[in-house]
Amino acid sequence: VQLQACGGGLVQPGGSLRLSCAFGGYSSDYYAIGWFRQAPLNEREVVASISRNGDKIWYADSVKGRFTISKDNAKATVFLQMNNAKPRDTAVYYCAVKIQEIRWPIPLWQYDYWGQGTQLTVSS
Repeated sequence: VQLQACGGGLVQPGGSLRLSCAFGGYSSDYYAIGWFRQAPLNEREVVASISRNGDKIWYADSVKGRFTISKDNAKATVFLQMNNAKPRDTAVYYCAVKIQEIRWPIPLWQYDYWGQGTQLTVSS
């Protein structure tokens, strides 16, 4: 496994947290990286995605204005800065990589490799 998400935990409503995903195994050849989440009894959904050179960024409507995706290619790490967290953000968060270029935004099922998730709980 070459993807590892981390940084989850417990945060109060309105609080902030930053998730990280190391993608070292794919740093030399990938098209895009995405963040996803899955809450209990819900389907997994795309939260945000970013292309390798950063010219394409996409956010789910539910997180626009609150979450920011960024990456550091030198460190082979992608981040998800989460501000103004809400209880509905509670989920297991995953990162995944898409190797070959396809249409944008990339559907969830088109991502090639997935990392293990990290739990985020938003609660007072």
